[in-house]
Amino acid sequence: MSAIIRKIINTAKAPAAIGPYSQAVLVDRTMYISGQLGMDPSSGQLVDGGVQAQTKQALVNMGEILKAAGCGYENVVKTTVLLADMNDFGNVNDVYKQFFSSRFPARAAYQVAALPRGGLVEIEAVAVLGPISDASS
Repeated sequence: MSAIIRKIINTAKAPAAIGPYSQAVLVDRTMYISGQLGMDPSSGQLVDGGVQAQTKQALVNMGEILKAAGCGYENVVKTTVLLADMNDFGNVNDVYKQFFSSRFPARAAYQVAALPRGGLVEIEAVAVLGPISDASS
């Protein structure tokens, strides 16, 4: 049996990991992207402007990680959205649909007791690399 290749994906255009984990790990053609907070990569601080601003920054950060692996939002097949307050679900969706506008990835959303650095939202994802063709319904 041949070995499966694992590659660590890292970019300075997204916030550095704030613990013992990688921004993303690519295994074969599947990439697991660690949860992204709405942190400015240059300052390491959460952006101002509430949950919508943090959601936008988290997804921009995710986009930079996707780019570092040679793909984009269209390669995302699953996301998990962690919310400090489930009442922010609609506001997060308003921003989310600007990044995922069709062929939506599967998704789960949870309210959690707390997020790192006092964040309001954290988004993780699974993406597949390479060209994707959709099956007809």
